[in-house]
Amino acid sequence: MPANDQHSGTTTVNPATGEVFAFHPYASSDSISNILDANLAAFARWRVTPLEGRLGLFGRLADILRSRCEAFAVTITREMGKPVTQSRAEVLKCATACEWYAVNGAAMMADERVMVDQQTAWISYEPLGTVLGIMPWNYPCWQAIRAIIPVLLSGNAFALKHAPNSISTALNVVAAFEEAGAPAGLVTSLNIDNDAVANVIADDRIAAVTLTGSVRAGSAVAALAGRAIKKTVLELGGSDPFIVLADADVDAAVEAAVWARFQNCGQTCIAAKRLIVDAAIAPDFTAKFVAAVERLAIGDPMLDDTLVGPMARADLRAELEDQVARSVAAGAVTLLEGGRSGPAGSAYFRPVVLGDVTPGMAAFDEETFGPCAAITVAGDVEEAARLANRSQFGLSAALWTSDIERARDLARRLDTGSVFINGISRSDPRAPIGGIRKSGYGRELSHFGVREFTNVKTVWLP
Repeated sequence: MPANDQHSGTTTVNPATGEVFAFHPYASSDSISNILDANLAAFARWRVTPLEGRLGLFGRLADILRSRCEAFAVTITREMGKPVTQSRAEVLKCATACEWYAVNGAAMMADERVMVDQQTAWISYEPLGTVLGIMPWNYPCWQAIRAIIPVLLSGNAFALKHAPNSISTALNVVAAFEEAGAPAGLVTSLNIDNDAVANVIADDRIAAVTLTGSVRAGSAVAALAGRAIKKTVLELGGSDPFIVLADADVDAAVEAAVWARFQNCGQTCIAAKRLIVDAAIAPDFTAKFVAAVERLAIGDPMLDDTLVGPMARADLRAELEDQVARSVAAGAVTLLEGGRSGPAGSAYFRPVVLGDVTPGMAAFDEETFGPCAAITVAGDVEEAARLANRSQFGLSAALWTSDIERARDLARRLDTGSVFINGISRSDPRAPIGGIRKSGYGRELSHFGVREFTNVKTVWLP
């Protein structure tokens, strides 16, 4: 795990081996000030750069990401343990998003004309300044790129404060923007501790803040930004329901549920954390799901046939162990017993499947950020909906059924930012992503994400 020393920096440990991967010193006060000055100077240039110039940058960046895919992927895997095949897919997803914005970005920034009585007005979307992005380690390239590109498209600059164990990826991202021709200082990296984060948020050179992370981190950042009257977008935790109704294709639902829960070792905000299954098919679904999880290839994340690698850090594994233990003590049944494995110093945790999970248990009420699946049985459709909504979170949901019309109706009743019918939750630049309740507020991606950090200005003509 990253060892944080406020007088030095961060040490990243490879979670598959326990060996030190990298050390990155914290930025000094003078360095932080210089970085923010560079952001400000770059913003002054970037905001007046013709839109075609911004879009061209994204196209060049996509080419660089594709050409650097293997190097970026290896760094991601060694920093946080994701199987290298999934790391490659992450980098390529970033390239695809850059290409999509390069093609479609102009329409998102176009002025809108409106008529009010006999008077004409236009609405424009204008940049705010430098956006501070506090990003997580679980998708270290994708989370950064999906935050940065919309911010740059709208004419802003970006200061990237990445997770302590993802600084090498942060530096790769910044270097890629520079190679693509971004003005010096437009996208910067800030390796700083929590005290410095508070000071940066308060700094007048920061216009707004976006964060993807825990509820605790989001609450702290929102409070700091609120005191400074600065816009925030928060994408926080999730305990997403994966609802399987009695008329669902059980085999297809099982296959999807295994991937939806255990990709990235279960360390995904929109992972299927609560499997809510109709009682009529629960025995069949459960037996097939447990058997499929048992077959998952667990091992060295640098091997192409590995599907589940280690968790990102040993302290995160300890938290998951505690949640599993508390759930079992509260009455959950262990259907597949996993737990610690791997060499000393590593963070491997073999997948666990819990049954008879009910509200009030940690595996139901809390976000389980790791390879633990919780199965809850619902008596009927109405109970399934009630159980799905019985959460402090509201990020995403999946719904499996053969009755699409009923699914449309039920989707409107689920209190989440998105619902996937007969599919798994995912992010895509063409559609907004975000949550409600303690999953946060605001939206990333699509034109909604592009306009989050803009001054929506109305100009009236005589």
